[in-house]
Amino acid sequence: MSARHLVVVGSGVAGLYATLLAAQAGVQVTLLTKGALAQSNTHQAQGGICAVLPDGAAAPGDTVEAHIADTLKAGAGECDPEAVRILCTEAAGDIAAIEHFGVRFDRDASGRRALGLEGAHSAARILHAGGDATGAAIANGLIKAVRAAAARGAVTLVEHAFVHDLLVLEGAALEHSVLGRSVLEHSVLERSVKGVRYHRELPQGEPGMIDLRSDAVLLATGGAGQLFAATTNPAVATADGVALAWRAGAVVADLEYFQFHPTALAVGENFLISEAVRGAGAVLRDAAGEAFMLRYHPDGDLAPRDVVSRSIAAHLRNGRDGQSVYLDATGIEQAQGAGYLSRRFPTIAAKTQALGFDWTREWLPITPAAHYWMGGIATNQDGETSLHGLYAAGEAACTGVHGANRLASNSLLEGLVFGRRAVDAFLREMAAGTGNVGAQSSHAQYSHAQMQLGGATPLSVHADALTFSKDTLQALMSAHAGVFRDAQGLRHAAEVLAGWRAQREMPARTAVPSREEAEALNLLTVAQLLVHAALSRENSVGAHFRADFTDPPIRTRTASSRTASSSHAAARDFQHRAATVSHMNPVKFQRESETV
Repeated sequence: MSARHLVVVGSGVAGLYATLLAAQAGVQVTLLTKGALAQSNTHQAQGGICAVLPDGAAAPGDTVEAHIADTLKAGAGECDPEAVRILCTEAAGDIAAIEHFGVRFDRDASGRRALGLEGAHSAARILHAGGDATGAAIANGLIKAVRAAAARGAVTLVEHAFVHDLLVLEGAALEHSVLGRSVLEHSVLERSVKGVRYHRELPQGEPGMIDLRSDAVLLATGGAGQLFAATTNPAVATADGVALAWRAGAVVADLEYFQFHPTALAVGENFLISEAVRGAGAVLRDAAGEAFMLRYHPDGDLAPRDVVSRSIAAHLRNGRDGQSVYLDATGIEQAQGAGYLSRRFPTIAAKTQALGFDWTREWLPITPAAHYWMGGIATNQDGETSLHGLYAAGEAACTGVHGANRLASNSLLEGLVFGRRAVDAFLREMAAGTGNVGAQSSHAQYSHAQMQLGGATPLSVHADALTFSKDTLQALMSAHAGVFRDAQGLRHAAEVLAGWRAQREMPARTAVPSREEAEALNLLTVAQLLVHAALSRENSVGAHFRADFTDPPIRTRTASSRTASSSHAAARDFQHRAATVSHMNPVKFQRESETV
């Protein structure tokens, strides 16, 4: 029997690691990435990756149970406890595995892995590489291993390949009924993913669309920071995977939970100032010099990210409109000695110097910026989605690990743990002969019609004035779906988005859409989904704050573990979070997807 074929889309930590593991297991792997391999959120990650190390290598008194407790606390009661347990207990094994692939973590004077402290962690358990270049070090190590595997013929690597659609085999019509807070649902046909349709950007011309068939597809496409005007994410973070999965009929979840990092530079491209800087002793100050965070939370500058971001916004609203907030790291240099900041945070030191700042002597102007999406394509604990043959991992997925707010330095770890588990699940299914068997093709087709999310009506008056573009979408989302939200602003956003959707509807064309056009439409799709989810959740929890519904959710159970169930034959036995279904509004959406 010929080797099974897995297509991996995305070259962040989840996609790279999954590619290496699948190739190691003898799977035929094709890795597609829309840019170069190094263009990812992973490559820009500074803070680190956390794990409670075994054999006495952990910080004194630290335990896996403490890591679990910190993750659950940061998630504000919205995490899946079992997914969190898996993340924290399996972390050390995946850290060792990527070291095997060539990643090298920083060591202390005794030769042990150096461990740092970050906000909302109860112990020092953050591993770094290259000081504040952890993501780049991990990505570069894995990229080197992937290129070596490609040179051996174990991996087919295709860079600058933009995936436009999933290839879907459709079966009998079934009602896809999903229970669970924050889960958006379809009524769909039984579906099985059989590959991807992509376009490769080549200097010598456009070869058109390419259909690549496979036994399964793993989406590891990263986040959606480009939804907002201020973001720490690179330009490639345009929610492509979530849009692809939604159009194909997959379940998505927790889309209202978007984390804003509190300390991005308020100049240039919103370069991120790592949470580790505050862990080392930096302080947030207003223009008058007040260290104000203790006004808002007893943990002060080390409060969870969502709390710090809202506190900054609230502090500026309180009679300080037009003023700035600053990060003061000068005390670190004074306490640790000259040169400490440049040694400990070389990337930040070089970037701030290039922008004209001397952070050893002056405060840095900062602003909250879109950083990480806790929501995404709903998966179980093995990376399986509601469609046969479709897996998801990393920021594109919603495993339930992060709940309503991600704990610092858990994101790279999640990509490793659940990327590996997705590959393991694929291997088990292939061995059993049950993977991606699909159903008989039917004549049912989906056309690209207007989305009807939350009953939004196109706002024609404003739609003409605000012509759709990436910039106008970012401005709209920042104003009405950012750190602070309310029904009036969200409804306005929904109406404008619906108007833009109407503008974009046009007869099918034969020309291949440009990458920029496709990315903009993906952002429009997920913007509508996010706004719908934020309108539906009439409470405030974690990264989702409604100024008109400030109370937290009413909990009927002490431990939350959302359960999503479905009569869809392809839906897996999801074990997310059981929670009160207080606002469930099913979304009916006609999709455009490829049928094989």
